[in-house]
Amino acid sequence: MKALVLDFDGVLCESGRETFAVGLASYLALEPGSRLRTAPRDALYVGFVAAMPLGNRAEDFGALLAALDRGVALPDQAAYDAHRRALDPGWLRAFHARFYEERAALAERDPSGWLALNPPYAPFLALLRRRAGPVRYAIATAKDHASVERLLAAWGARDLFDPALVLDKETGVSKRAHLETLAARLALPFAALTFVDDKVNHLDDVGGLGVRGALAAWGYNGPREHALARARGHLVCTLEDAEAQLFA
Repeated sequence: MKALVLDFDGVLCESGRETFAVGLASYLALEPGSRLRTAPRDALYVGFVAAMPLGNRAEDFGALLAALDRGVALPDQAAYDAHRRALDPGWLRAFHARFYEERAALAERDPSGWLALNPPYAPFLALLRRRAGPVRYAIATAKDHASVERLLAAWGARDLFDPALVLDKETGVSKRAHLETLAARLALPFAALTFVDDKVNHLDDVGGLGVRGALAAWGYNGPREHALARARGHLVCTLEDAEAQLFA
């Protein structure tokens, strides 16, 4: 391994609470009469996080909330994909835009509160710090660049990543675009890259390139995703064994 490429949310950042808060505010702005306005927040959050592995980008959070609003069961990827295809593309685009507006407004209105909703996975950051040097680090994320930069700085981790190797949502819709760009910038073959993500569908997407994939089991996934990842030939890493598995 010459380069370790990391997703951000669910790998470096424990962002579920922030994603839920911003996503719900965005959804209610677009659907003011939704029953989710008065739904118990804790139960709603549990359902939201359970479905997070099925989506990829900001608009997918809107799709998840629409499923919860309408009582649509999402037992697997196929069910989620069918549900998402039935949604109005214009509504999904509107949700995507509103999501980033709500996130920026929250970070501006309550900076300390926003940071508190985005803690790092501290043991993994410590591992990266301990192993820094021989292996290049990169980020491939669907998050916006400003948020990534702000959080890395707040965590004291900005120095771990070359700015040219931090690719955000503008790089492309799929993680394949991120990995192709990074391989070119690093002048490395795909086989020299290890990609860590908390979503199996992202690992599957880049697997055909020859990239080694690893599921971050500390992120937003569960036994269903762990079994899928192993069946498809990806590593499944916990915070306890990530160092041995990734750097062996």
